[in-house]
Amino acid sequence: MTNEAPGVGANPDQSLLEDGDGLLDWSALQAWITTSTVPGVGPVVASRRLAGGTQNNLFELTREDGSTTVLRRPPRHPRPESDKTMLREARVLTAIEGHGVPQPICHAVCDDPGVIGTCFYVMSAVGGFAPVGDLPGRYATNPEWRHRLGLAMVDAIAALARVRPAEVGLGDLGRPEGWLERQVGRWRTQLESYSAFDCYDGPDLPEVERVGDWLEAHRPDDFTLGIIHGDYHLANVMASHDRPELTAVLDWELTTLGDPRLDLAWLLTTSGGVGSFETMANGFPTTDELVSRYGEGTGLRMDDLTWWRALACYKLGIILEGTNARAAAGRAPVEIGHDLHGRAVDLFTQASGLIDRH
Repeated sequence: MTNEAPGVGANPDQSLLEDGDGLLDWSALQAWITTSTVPGVGPVVASRRLAGGTQNNLFELTREDGSTTVLRRPPRHPRPESDKTMLREARVLTAIEGHGVPQPICHAVCDDPGVIGTCFYVMSAVGGFAPVGDLPGRYATNPEWRHRLGLAMVDAIAALARVRPAEVGLGDLGRPEGWLERQVGRWRTQLESYSAFDCYDGPDLPEVERVGDWLEAHRPDDFTLGIIHGDYHLANVMASHDRPELTAVLDWELTTLGDPRLDLAWLLTTSGGVGSFETMANGFPTTDELVSRYGEGTGLRMDDLTWWRALACYKLGIILEGTNARAAAGRAPVEIGHDLHGRAVDLFTQASGLIDRH
């Protein structure tokens, strides 16, 4: 997301109101916005679709007074739970605001699919960049900036882990009872459900059964209830251009109650393969540094994260394969489906390596 707005005028210019090929119904949306709690005065006079995200869509909206916000809605082919997901994201952002987690502010929520065809919410625009690929500015030239950015990644989820769900009204966000015991079965069932998609030949994922069986056989003996982001990696945060810190954690669609250590494992799994941030750029914290920082910030046990990292690979791999299945059925771009299938294969290979070294 960005806070750099396109030009605005006194009256809406339909040429500046991008609808994302039908994803926004401006006749209904304008009326909703002017009666909502979205900041600003007057109608939306310009919009543009923002890059980022393969599952949901983001649109920057600029109102007549120049104020800028971001609308988030499900993809063109919504999943059965897409509306509930949008409402839950908005609920989470509202509940954890002010608890030390960098995040967008949720300004308004629409629970009426009749406005644009799905539920959606409008949040604050956030400046910065997603720290993936070639890093800009001082991040590219100063190892200390890369080091501090890595620590900031851990600090954000440590702050989230410290939030007590019941104290912020999220005690019913998930089912903590039997959470550890449910994980493998939950995601095996998810993988099996993909067979319902037309033209999908089934998962070709090496080691998927072996990893699932190992997770079942080596379940940890401790569980700590907390709020987990559920998809925490470098592409789902924004970093400041001006200083080595995060401006926001994004994409809260998989947020639930569970053991917060899964967020740390997810970060380690997605940010440098089986290794660590060191594989990305000189200066980023080592895995040991990240684990130590998270332990200090949360007080959680950090003695062995192999199970958590293997679970992160297992869960994420199955989630990514879902897009491949939808692509086979014509409900997602084929090239994205193929790409995410390849990433899923890599994740199960990574999980297998973790198990072999355990």
